[in-house]
Amino acid sequence: MIVTIDRLGHLGHGIAANPGTGSIFVPGTLPGEVVEGTPEGDRLLEPKIITPSPDRVKPPCRHARACGGCQLQHASEAFVARWKQQVVETALSGQGLTADFLPLITSPPNSRRRATLSARRTKSGALIGFHARASDTIAEIPDCQLLHPGILAAFPGLKAMVMTGGSRTTELSLQVTLTRGGPDVVVTGGKPLDSALRMDLARLVETHAFSRLTWDGETVALRDRPALTMGTATVVPPPGAFLQATAEGEAALLAAVRQALGPQKRVVDLFSGVGTFTLPLAETMEVHAVEGDPAMTKALDLAARNTPNLHRISVETRDLFRRPLEPDELLIFTGAVIDPPRAGAEAQTQTLAASKIPVIAAVSCNPVTFARDAKALIGQGYRLDWVRVVDQFRWSTHIELVARLSRP
Repeated sequence: MIVTIDRLGHLGHGIAANPGTGSIFVPGTLPGEVVEGTPEGDRLLEPKIITPSPDRVKPPCRHARACGGCQLQHASEAFVARWKQQVVETALSGQGLTADFLPLITSPPNSRRRATLSARRTKSGALIGFHARASDTIAEIPDCQLLHPGILAAFPGLKAMVMTGGSRTTELSLQVTLTRGGPDVVVTGGKPLDSALRMDLARLVETHAFSRLTWDGETVALRDRPALTMGTATVVPPPGAFLQATAEGEAALLAAVRQALGPQKRVVDLFSGVGTFTLPLAETMEVHAVEGDPAMTKALDLAARNTPNLHRISVETRDLFRRPLEPDELLIFTGAVIDPPRAGAEAQTQTLAASKIPVIAAVSCNPVTFARDAKALIGQGYRLDWVRVVDQFRWSTHIELVARLSRP
């Protein structure tokens, strides 16, 4: 069967028309390419590129074919930038909205400072990497072009940990975050802890200079503080806490938030996490940070108290999905930052829309829920001034953005 790729879907698969079923999906292809393969359901198996796109490039990583960690290494950087902006434009169009776009910012290769790896003990050692595409097979990635060199350097210690605490029947998940004290590792799926395993794991943490090891919810070793720098503050996040994937991506998001807010006296940071925006913003304005996870608000509050020369920071633990800040509670603020999870923040957006806050910096990792929430704000008198797409998940279909909404 020969097909011509019309467009890319949201998962990065090429989509072509199929007279029999409507659409057929072809991974690893680009719009305009002519492809031949064997149809099976709505898929084209073993596709062969007959006519390549001018946007096709040689994948920069030698693991690209085996590894499923990246979906778009075969596409030029310019194409990926255009496509990601078009995804946001399409989501806005679905809500009847348009926007001006600031230039897209992409994180460089080898910059991922946080990653969740899959691991398994084998007869001969241990496998660590990402799953192969649409498979339970783990692809080893010693020359990964995505991960920060600090994470790749931790692989020998991680493999020793898998050999010590893993089994050949169960897959482990390893969340690794680079910190000033060394890699902070959170493991799930390992053997049950006993005194011998605790001692062995503690020795590995010391030998391989990890900062902290958390094993199935229990911190079993703390060699050094897993500290992060946010603005002028030092934060020690709880195990597994959310962190922007790259330092460059975090800097781009923060710069866009600052640009959106402009000079302010007092702002509210909704879904503040451990203070990604709160702590740097407090260098020039008062900030009230609201987050539902008490461990994260505790870390943020401690960082705020220990950092000199900041404006006042107040911290509140509150489930913003069940109990959003109401319009009367928002009266004292001159600006707002909102950075919800992928599901968006429908309830909190409704109360923001009913408030009198002059300017909102909206951060999102899901263009669809962002467009939905932006429409609710615009329906109550806000204006969508601009959007900036930030691509910190290089070569993936993941999209993040910052938008400025204001009351005229």
